[in-house]
Amino acid sequence: MYLQFRDDVEALLTSALDTLDLPTDDLGVEDPPEGVDAVLASSAAFRLAGEVGAPPPKVAADLADAIDASESELVAAAAAQGPYVNFAPSDAYYEGTAEAAQREDFGRLEPTGEEVVVEHTSANPTGPVHVGRARNPIVGDAVARILAFAGNDVDRHYYVNDAGRQMAVFTWAYETFEEDDLPDPERDKADYDLVRYYRIGNEFLEEGDPDEVEEAEDEIQAIMQGLESGDEETYERVQEVVDTVLGGMRETLDRLPAEFDEFVKETRFLRDGSADDVVSRLKELDEAVYEEDAWQLDLEEFGIEKNFVFLRSDGTTLYATRDLAHHEWKFDEYDRAVTVLGEDHKLQARQMNATLELLGNDTDDLRQVIYSYVNLPEGKMSTRAGTGIDLDDLLDEAIDRAREEVETRLDDRIRDDDLTDEDVERIAEQVGIGAVRYDIVSKQPTKAITFEWDRALDFEAQSAPYVQYVHARCCGILEEAGIDPASTAPVAEGFDASLLETEAERELLAVVARFPAVIEEAAEDLEPHVVATYTREIADTFNTFYRECPVLADDVDDDLRDARLALVAASKHAVGNALQVLGVAAPRSM
Repeated sequence: MYLQFRDDVEALLTSALDTLDLPTDDLGVEDPPEGVDAVLASSAAFRLAGEVGAPPPKVAADLADAIDASESELVAAAAAQGPYVNFAPSDAYYEGTAEAAQREDFGRLEPTGEEVVVEHTSANPTGPVHVGRARNPIVGDAVARILAFAGNDVDRHYYVNDAGRQMAVFTWAYETFEEDDLPDPERDKADYDLVRYYRIGNEFLEEGDPDEVEEAEDEIQAIMQGLESGDEETYERVQEVVDTVLGGMRETLDRLPAEFDEFVKETRFLRDGSADDVVSRLKELDEAVYEEDAWQLDLEEFGIEKNFVFLRSDGTTLYATRDLAHHEWKFDEYDRAVTVLGEDHKLQARQMNATLELLGNDTDDLRQVIYSYVNLPEGKMSTRAGTGIDLDDLLDEAIDRAREEVETRLDDRIRDDDLTDEDVERIAEQVGIGAVRYDIVSKQPTKAITFEWDRALDFEAQSAPYVQYVHARCCGILEEAGIDPASTAPVAEGFDASLLETEAERELLAVVARFPAVIEEAAEDLEPHVVATYTREIADTFNTFYRECPVLADDVDDDLRDARLALVAASKHAVGNALQVLGVAAPRSM
């Protein structure tokens, strides 16, 4: 209803401005300040004051007088308030919202017909996923979910670095060292098993006998050259390591969950010749120079001081060169491409965009989401010996802490259903992993995060458990009324939405109605935290409704009961779908 209401407001404004013979290029439609009894407002009077030769409040009053609200079923009235024109909703707006939000797919936008690829995570397959990089799969997966919910056909890609020096070192080390040379793995998992070879190999290259290191470097270089030339045996040797490690990493990512439709390997663009084609075209550019034993691009015209290196003196390409071929493949296959990158890749992103433009590509079809890193959590994990904290450690501790929190609350539960041990474990996983994911995705990507357990798992504060509990509470109310929360049928046929007349009810309806617009905004700006902010708003608003508006009490008549049950179902769908697009579980009970 909100999106239709906005369309109606824009049409009413345009018509009134035409009547007043005023320009309609900037309608100034925006959300009104808190406390204003309106769904939308227009600030057009500010822009028009100079042209009309009257102060903004006078222009706003004249504009409001020229608006015929009867032309819209959803707009009850347009009224001037100072320099603004406020648009109040009709009963039909509230009724339509309550009906629309009872649909299981509430908030999902109409298909756009666009195919979008979202590339995220793409961590080098050299070992377990580190917690410092956890923001990439969490933000990336949320961006992909939001874009899909906004009506796009979305593919989720992981770009696998299987052709660089790191993988050559890894392959050499795996083939060189014996199991007896290695410490025990930290977990019984493929990535933890093989990372031992990578670590001991790097240690050898840094500290080993110079002659032996030189011999090893020759072998590593031969592997790189073999990949570059398309040697099948070399490719298979490297893929044994890559696929094994990647399999273990995928198990960790599945826990978040972070979903992928395709793992695109960079060797693909060596083997099909597209990387060589890129190199040939780059060499022909006026910006191409050969300096310091490498082919480079001078990108000063783009305001980039550091040259873009695309070919080594030995004829091997770089990751960035192969990524250019990768991006051109994306442009051929998709309407739009989104890449999620850490803040340390800002320069590379600028170089990539500039170089793609020089190659004749339209970079308007490419957008990057840049995120800052997650500072390590305090507590037992930070004291562990080793190279750092793995994402598996964080998720394990999240589940353990959530289990403790759930168990301490068992005696205080309002619902009289008995939770089995399996129920407690399920809820602990939903709450624990949801807390980690929500805490990370709820912040603006460019802001650094210091993870704090007490905040992330606080059932009373604005955290994942706080929002999840609202969904569980909605389910509990429906179950108590004899309604299956998982049913896709409306909970009340022909309910009278006009009975939802208290401030708490109207405010909750207003917040529920905005959900499709929140999805629209988040998809346009590629900002999942916008949805997280919305979930906290709807949770707060629902809790006020819950305190002030009994649903199943004996003194609530049947018609009002049905209307309030419809509002509970609408709230369940809004908050549940919002959590869904953030990748956070919406528990039925807690």
